[in-house]
Amino acid sequence: MTPWILLGFTFLLGLGAVMNDPAWQAITPELVPTEQHAAAVAMNSAGFNVARAIGLALGGMVIAAAGSGTAFLLNALSFFGVIVVLYRWKRPTPERIETAALWDAVVGGLLYLRESPVVKSVLIRTGAFSVGAIALLALLPILARPFGAPGYGALLGCFGMGALAGATILPRLRRQLSVDGLVATAIVVFAAMTFAAGRIDSFGGLCVVMATAGAAWIGILACLNTAAQTMSPSWVRARALSMYLLVLQGGMAIGSTLWGAVATRLGLPNALLCSALALLAGLVTIRKHRLSARHLAMAPSVVRD
Repeated sequence: MTPWILLGFTFLLGLGAVMNDPAWQAITPELVPTEQHAAAVAMNSAGFNVARAIGLALGGMVIAAAGSGTAFLLNALSFFGVIVVLYRWKRPTPERIETAALWDAVVGGLLYLRESPVVKSVLIRTGAFSVGAIALLALLPILARPFGAPGYGALLGCFGMGALAGATILPRLRRQLSVDGLVATAIVVFAAMTFAAGRIDSFGGLCVVMATAGAAWIGILACLNTAAQTMSPSWVRARALSMYLLVLQGGMAIGSTLWGAVATRLGLPNALLCSALALLAGLVTIRKHRLSARHLAMAPSVVRD
């Protein structure tokens, strides 16, 4: 294994993810009742973060016992379970939609996204959050270096547990706060934890920081994911989700590179401080690009004539 081979396979993994993720998220409205859609999105996001933490721990044990090759082989085999479930899924009869050639469908989706104010608001809010927020996770291996690989896994586990806890209280917070109020509060909390992570040296303190950050993270992404899934009618939903995921993951990729460069030049604490300030600066997008509860209500999609 060389660095270039590793980068090549990572690139291929990214291609697979970008084809899978929009379709995967687009079927969520078909799996749960309308009134449970927001909660389902939150639980799905929490499950992803918990699985990421648990998977690291399990992978570490497999590597210690049988080597890296066995760990990746078992991971590949695990996907067959997902394939079997999808094969056996009895999908409801989908509503009738118009079909078009691939390029025409792409162009039609882009034209719809360009003309929709709601889509623009969701994408701008997502980009403003993703670039700043990824610093904590991207620089976490450096933060965890004094505690070794077990410490890094434990910190990720705390982040995942915090996300799970945040998902359980999210419905109650939605009843007490507006969508914009919930997102703004969660961003402030996440920014504070990002700043604190660069100033805390104790392992216990970092665990508390990561758990709190995980709860705030799930509050933000659950609202953005729900908005992304409800901002478009069914005939263009997957294409809208593709653009949302492009902005989300592209912002994280750009942010990871940016904050790594800043940390190299200014040091880790200052990089996390700059990230926290960027998150707070991104709050100005809320003033012009608000998300109302209507956007998260999962109203029935309209079929294009």
